[in-house]
Amino acid sequence: MESSTGKDFKIGECQGQKVVDGEVMPLVLLPLEPAKADTESLLATLKKNPEWFQQMIIKNSAVLLRGFDVKNAEDFNEIVEACGWEDIRYFGPAPRTNIYKRVWTANEGPLSEFLFYHHEMILFKENPKKVILFCEVPPPEGGETPFVPSFRVTERMLEEFPKEVEEMEKKGLMYTFTASSTNNTSSIIGRGWQDAFGTLDPAEAERRVKATGMDVEWLPDGGLKTIIGPRTLTRVFEGRKGRRMWYNMVVGMHGKEISSATMADGTEIPDHVVKRCGEILEEESIQFKWEKGDVLFFDNMALLHGRRPSLPPRKVLVATCK
Repeated sequence: MESSTGKDFKIGECQGQKVVDGEVMPLVLLPLEPAKADTESLLATLKKNPEWFQQMIIKNSAVLLRGFDVKNAEDFNEIVEACGWEDIRYFGPAPRTNIYKRVWTANEGPLSEFLFYHHEMILFKENPKKVILFCEVPPPEGGETPFVPSFRVTERMLEEFPKEVEEMEKKGLMYTFTASSTNNTSSIIGRGWQDAFGTLDPAEAERRVKATGMDVEWLPDGGLKTIIGPRTLTRVFEGRKGRRMWYNMVVGMHGKEISSATMADGTEIPDHVVKRCGEILEEESIQFKWEKGDVLFFDNMALLHGRRPSLPPRKVLVATCK
């Protein structure tokens, strides 16, 4: 099936690209010729080789389609549909808006904030296998969507903190997150529980929260505190070379004003371990500059991703798939 790449796409390069464990991240696929840069030709190619394309996403963890004439949410939705993967609806604290069918805005929180590295919807019972992003308006400065090979974080944490990693793995992790009833638009994780769970009824919200595998505590001010766990520190997924993924939210949630991350028995995770993990994430990150019309496919089982601070305007749309 490797020959299908040469037949249907040209292999390209992009700034920030890295070779990790023998694989190029991201794999950049360009139109074979200018006449095949239109969306219709791209859709036909994706429909013709769905198994091959999925193999490339798993093999390289990230695939960037660049140079195709993808203009808007409607075009992007057609690409998502052409891949044939089932939709999974976004849940979570990030402020987002449904734009068109399966297409949502990416995090609408202030562009001045750095969005910490994470596997999409990792805290829920069901999370997407693939995250697809489309750049409609590239930012004039900053605004990259950096990503991190998750197994590399595990490897380095085991090298530097073997005892701490073993203890967290053995005990498991417990998280809490507090959401107010209404949205806080000044925060990248400020979505209120009424919006996040699509109801004004506390009883229905509680039912929906528990359906995702979380427990609930109601606060005197009307806020909702979710309790999540125990959860594993790392995971190994089929078809990914037995790599041990850093599949947790320790860095993103530890010691924050509205969230916490501890070991499942209540043992605190040492601050210096969390701090160093954050540094390792940055050191292992892969950065690239968005270009108008880019469509980026992530293997959500294998990559953490974030968002760099940006000058406006920036418009990146997203779809999540099972």
